[in-house]
Amino acid sequence: MTHRREFLKYLAASPLLTNYSAFAQEVEETLGQRLTNPRDVINVFEMEAVARENIPPAHLGYLNTGVDGDITLRANRDGFTRYQIKPRRLVDVSETDTKVNILGSEASSPIFICPVGSQGAYHPEAELGTARAARAKGHHMVLSTQSSTAVEAVAEARGAPIWHQLYPTTRWEYTVAMLQRAEAAGCTTVCLTIDLPGGRNTETQSIMMREDNRTCTDCHRGQSKPIFDGLNMQGVGLNNPALTWDVIGRMKEVTNMNVVIKGIEVGVDAALAVDNGADAVWVSNHGGRATETGRASIECLPEVAAAVNGRVPIIIDGGFRRGTDIYKALALGASAVGIGRPYCWGLGAFGQAGVERVLDLLNRELLITMTGSGTPTLESITSNAIHDVGHRVPRGTLGRDLL
Repeated sequence: MTHRREFLKYLAASPLLTNYSAFAQEVEETLGQRLTNPRDVINVFEMEAVARENIPPAHLGYLNTGVDGDITLRANRDGFTRYQIKPRRLVDVSETDTKVNILGSEASSPIFICPVGSQGAYHPEAELGTARAARAKGHHMVLSTQSSTAVEAVAEARGAPIWHQLYPTTRWEYTVAMLQRAEAAGCTTVCLTIDLPGGRNTETQSIMMREDNRTCTDCHRGQSKPIFDGLNMQGVGLNNPALTWDVIGRMKEVTNMNVVIKGIEVGVDAALAVDNGADAVWVSNHGGRATETGRASIECLPEVAAAVNGRVPIIIDGGFRRGTDIYKALALGASAVGIGRPYCWGLGAFGQAGVERVLDLLNRELLITMTGSGTPTLESITSNAIHDVGHRVPRGTLGRDLL
């Protein structure tokens, strides 16, 4: 590994790398591994480089994997290239506003902290570090069913109502128990994840696990997620392949929380979700780790927005790494944009301080894009601000922003 890094450093200055973005990205990551202060990190890609040094290979594999050949994972990044920003000039942008209120949850930014499970695998602070960063920066947070930390402790650390992401188990009474526990902890919205009815094939994770010389049982023996306390999960599936759209009504019978459907990728499903009572829809392909569709989340958004037609808020995640990415989603109809891997890289790199730095970087880039485009408020970002060229730009032109 050391010789490989030295080789990459030697080649970093070569003009031959100009058109090989994947290799150039790897070089940048290698060089970025020297950073020791979160304030010195200039983008989320450098934050990933630091995280790679700190997070064990098997845990990093779980975080960074896609499915099958990672085609959809890469598509989530490439998809942004088909949309170009159309900046307006001589607009008063002296005052900006990025505040949002989605289903009664207020935040200083439309950048939401997505549910990511097992954050204790990335840093000892786990979800508490993430929650404290969200509190410090005024960001909204959604907690995973697979959280390493109890929902009650995370809600307390956030200091404001959070949302709870829910996997629908194969035992309805367990699903109800988790719903009611989340509500009792102060969660105001539940986000039902529907995109994993049949499991997934995470090959990159399997490959990276081979690089880990630790014994897995030393880390995972007897481990259970706090949300399952008091529930006998033996033989119980985390995802229920028998669910249909009536689950929304069934959930509303047992909880007063808002119900968001997470994992929407086509317009007809978005319409069905709204027609069946969903309070919001969440466009997501699970970060490229559900079905290998080859379609980017951002490419699904226009179709979903047309089907929803302003009836409920739309949230989206999948491949967001730049403020310009977030801007494009807002212009295409998203009410909020979720990030997952970037803040986990920050957590793995520096704990709470790393998460805060990731949020600062993305907010700064978003504000630069807003002011530079003549759109000082979120409301002023409309479909007129972007142009769909109808195809993705070849990956070789993406420079450093690959994955």
